[in-house]
Amino acid sequence: MPLLELEEVGKHFGGLPAVAVVSLRVDVGEILAIVGPNGAGKSTLLKLIVGLERPTSGSISFDGRQIAGYPTHAVSRMGIAMVQQTPRVFPSLSVLENATLGGVFGTERGHRAESEAMDLGREMLTIVGLGDRHQDRVGNLNLHQRRFLELARALAGQPKLVLLDEVMAGLNESELSASIEMVRTVRERFGITVVWVEHVMQAVMQLAERVVVLDFGRVLSEGPAETVMRDQAVVEAYLGTASMASGGGDDA
Repeated sequence: MPLLELEEVGKHFGGLPAVAVVSLRVDVGEILAIVGPNGAGKSTLLKLIVGLERPTSGSISFDGRQIAGYPTHAVSRMGIAMVQQTPRVFPSLSVLENATLGGVFGTERGHRAESEAMDLGREMLTIVGLGDRHQDRVGNLNLHQRRFLELARALAGQPKLVLLDEVMAGLNESELSASIEMVRTVRERFGITVVWVEHVMQAVMQLAERVVVLDFGRVLSEGPAETVMRDQAVVEAYLGTASMASGGGDDA
């Protein structure tokens, strides 16, 4: 049984389909990349999974339970966490306090003791490269560091599935290499499944075990990264566009 399964999921805004119809399965421990041109529906699809948007049609099951339409806090308690393009952090708190919040609230077991949650927060900050910044205020972090802080907070909740929305956009070569290793570490050390929307093809080719290409809210191609990226339909829809070369964001 797959950990996550979407069957004919759609989302319309004012009659216009952001996600037309998508079916996919994600196995336990898999790193799945979702790619496609701007406006293909990638970010919307993640929001449907985590409960930030309600699907217009279709079903979403996680760990054998139907979750379509569930509120975000309920989905989080089931074991799904998401890191968005624009980080949702608490600027008045320290880096460690932000990470600790994930350990306190993001768990199926309910609230953890603060000391246990703080230990988890410290551990996850080290994994994402912020171990030496735990006493800093969030305002002292740049955008990329805030994204990884949000990842640390998500990991502190010990989720089964993490959704990543373009967390590697704009990184330089050394930062990108470190980030690829970080995601590998997360999967190998904790057994966390990763579904990852990304435009940075270098990272996708090195890290993803399977790639799903969306175009106009539908699955255009699916399979191993090297096979998918040679698909002529994918080349025409995506690989020759300026958005790939620039690593630009996704408005849907």
